[in-house]
Amino acid sequence: MVENSVLERRRGGILLHITSLPGEGETGDLGEHAFRFVEFLAGCGLSVWQTLPVGPTHEDGSPYQCLSAHAGNPVLISLEWLAQRNLLPPGRPGEAKATRAGRLAALGEAFQAFQADDRGLGDDYRRFVRFHHYWLEDFALFLALKQRFRNLAWWDWPPPLRDRDPEAIERVRQELAREIEQVRFEQFVFFRQWKELRRHAHHHGVLLFGDMPIFVAADSADVWSKRRYFLLDATGHPKVVAGVPPDYFSATGQRWGNPHYAWEAIQRDGFSWWIERMHTQLELFDWIRIDHFRGFDACWEIPAEAETAAAGRWVPVPGEALLEAIFERFGSLPLVAENLGIITPEVEALRKKFAIPGMLVLQFAFDGGPANPYLPHNHAADNVVYTGTHDNDTTLGWFESLSPEQQGHVYDYLGQPQEAMPWALMRTAFASVATVAIVPMQDVLGLGRGHRMNTPGTTEGNWRWRFAWDQLHPQHGDRLRHWSHLYGRA
Repeated sequence: MVENSVLERRRGGILLHITSLPGEGETGDLGEHAFRFVEFLAGCGLSVWQTLPVGPTHEDGSPYQCLSAHAGNPVLISLEWLAQRNLLPPGRPGEAKATRAGRLAALGEAFQAFQADDRGLGDDYRRFVRFHHYWLEDFALFLALKQRFRNLAWWDWPPPLRDRDPEAIERVRQELAREIEQVRFEQFVFFRQWKELRRHAHHHGVLLFGDMPIFVAADSADVWSKRRYFLLDATGHPKVVAGVPPDYFSATGQRWGNPHYAWEAIQRDGFSWWIERMHTQLELFDWIRIDHFRGFDACWEIPAEAETAAAGRWVPVPGEALLEAIFERFGSLPLVAENLGIITPEVEALRKKFAIPGMLVLQFAFDGGPANPYLPHNHAADNVVYTGTHDNDTTLGWFESLSPEQQGHVYDYLGQPQEAMPWALMRTAFASVATVAIVPMQDVLGLGRGHRMNTPGTTEGNWRWRFAWDQLHPQHGDRLRHWSHLYGRA
């Protein structure tokens, strides 16, 4: 029988992306505030820190449209860590953090210092490069070429490089050797810092819970280097793109724009690319959420020329064979299925066959009558329950958007609690029979409108939310600690 360590015992945790951590500059990173957040979690009796994907993003900052399915985002690298190893001058980190460009420039300076004197990191660096060769070489070349061509999408590169002509590729590897080496160095530093954070988390009894998008960005190292695994035309453009049909979030559906997989080619190769991808994620995380698990049964395929997702259709996917190959390679896997939206009995049967927990979102619970699967009386233990996710408004923002009648219905179901929102819904999550309960940091802080992480179907103003330590008060930790013990999640 398949087992899943996510269901081992009751736990509680917080959803907070790395970029949302406090600190100088425009984004959080893997430095001191990440370590302090681990300690905050442990002090509250919580043992799960859930993040969004940590790959390198495009200019819009979306962690669901990354330049690589394997790489880490160099913008998340702690510059103080580099200064502590004399790879940056002591005052440089604070100066460089103001902008993304400043951070990347500082990484360039650190690479120069590393080339002059590796500060005892050289052996570890060479081991890292050898171990990650299966993805690192293509990614490093891809990023170096992106820089050379001023961030043009790879299908707009000169055809010999677009199409990976062997002679052209070998020539450009030599021309861009230094730039390629810097990308390797940045990835080494990211994975080294992540490993130290994960060790600190484990020391405090905290698990790192990651997020793996089912699709990859069209303009990514994966699509460029593994072109045969995607449905592309002769110039590299997607023939069809991914998304979801009209749903709770959008009346016209969501047109994500990711290329669809050429599943026959992937399956002929024994799902090797997926196995490699899982290998990298397990190096980073203790648990992994598969975003859009629905797509392992069937995917919403949209003609590339269509403006909205409404013109799409469902196409079957060999998800069962894929999961069998992954489980055969790794054995027991700590996976969680994002099974929100239009979920069929076939999707649930696939999830249950491999004992993969699903997700329950309480903000979705209060319409549709007593059979609504998100209502607590319908919960089952093989789930992770949330008040809301990164795609929802904060719980307070959601509640304030309801009509007075709807608000009354919510409070009636919850037993007319004395606690205000969002505390009443957070307590409900912790009390659920679902094995794991996760609440977004915005709900912990009691924040309302204007503090959501992402609004699906929009491209402006997302992925920027951050918190500050002075927003946290003793009662926040006291409340979480009390619930953790009261409901058996400590």
